[in-house]
Amino acid sequence: MEFWDQKIECMSRDEIKQIQLEKLQAILNRVYKNVRHYRKIFREVDFMPEDLRAFSDFKSLPFINRRDLSENYPYDMFAVPLREVVRLHTASINFEDPIVIGFTQNDINNWAELMARNFTAVGISKDDVVQIALNFGITTGPFGVQVGAEKIGASVIPMSAGKFSAQIKIMRDFRTTVLVSTPTLALSLVHEMEKMNIDPQSLSLKYGVFGSEPWSENTRDALETKMHITATDTYGMTELFGPGVAWECPEKNGLHIAEDHFIPEIIDPVTLESLPEGAEGELVLTSVSKEAFPLIRFRTGDLSRIDYAPCACGRTHCRISRIFKRCDDVIVIRGMAITQEQIGQVLTKASGGTPVFQIQVARVDGQDQMTVLIEISDVNFFDEMKKQRRFVEKLHRELSELLGWEVTVRLVEPGTFDPLKKVLDQRRFQ
Repeated sequence: MEFWDQKIECMSRDEIKQIQLEKLQAILNRVYKNVRHYRKIFREVDFMPEDLRAFSDFKSLPFINRRDLSENYPYDMFAVPLREVVRLHTASINFEDPIVIGFTQNDINNWAELMARNFTAVGISKDDVVQIALNFGITTGPFGVQVGAEKIGASVIPMSAGKFSAQIKIMRDFRTTVLVSTPTLALSLVHEMEKMNIDPQSLSLKYGVFGSEPWSENTRDALETKMHITATDTYGMTELFGPGVAWECPEKNGLHIAEDHFIPEIIDPVTLESLPEGAEGELVLTSVSKEAFPLIRFRTGDLSRIDYAPCACGRTHCRISRIFKRCDDVIVIRGMAITQEQIGQVLTKASGGTPVFQIQVARVDGQDQMTVLIEISDVNFFDEMKKQRRFVEKLHRELSELLGWEVTVRLVEPGTFDPLKKVLDQRRFQ
């Protein structure tokens, strides 16, 4: 079994708790001093950083969510001066209520460290060639993968999520051994290989590291069988770091959270009460090493469980179960987190009213597809088919440009769908 930093990854539970408490005391002092939002909510519960003596004190602090972050756009959640920020990312682009995430150089160094642990845990080393088939843009995803692969000394191909045939040509010619992508893109590559009559066994692929969207054990089996690789899951979110928050080891029995960088909790998403080990609830994370953009008790919206039992791989950091469900209205599709509210904003602007709509998501031939159904009403009723067609084409164009992939838009008669159910996700992950 390989480790990037065995001393840290195999610490005793007491050592982990001590490191967390020390880092937590430091980060609470920093945010209280430098971030107005934290200072305000701490004062509302009569909390001062020096009051922290144990984790029970920490759990008296309020939660924060994405709305808190967007309300402090662009830089009000930063805990360091802008001159110390060397990288800026956003959790979403072209939407209302954006969020800006900052990184100091130490933050990027820590990110590289986390991804180095991830890669080493699944067997990737300096001898590998890592093809990153994720979109390089203003969101974080592929950048953490790149710095982590470079940290372990691997060769990196920053391919982005381009044309499938080009991906396969590079994969073959550059002798790629590791594919990092979404699972749906990997499945699409499998279909493209079949069309091109390329035998995956003729390639050099050994590993697949997949994330950014939910995927099932059936998908893992398909990828491992058809691509002849070991496929593992990785978890992260832009607000925290991106990939590298948690990852699978060869045991594939949950994802190890780097507890020297994050404090995980599981809460009831309705009552907000803490839940015991093993109970399913909303994952809450606190980043105790992030300098520029630390998050205290951040509600991820992801439903998971925590297991503190030692893993057969030897790592002592706790594991979370794989993420298949959310407790909010966010849809994770093709590596993007989208809300029905964001889609509604586009529809309202385009129609000049407030249309009744439903978002339907399905997985077809391994690829996630989105269809937006809009009820015909006084807002969008046209007596000419030509006008109706132009309206649908306009919405299709605007939504597709916004998301970066094709979205189907259809006008339907009232009663076609339940107007109270804004999202119908027909994918099956478990």
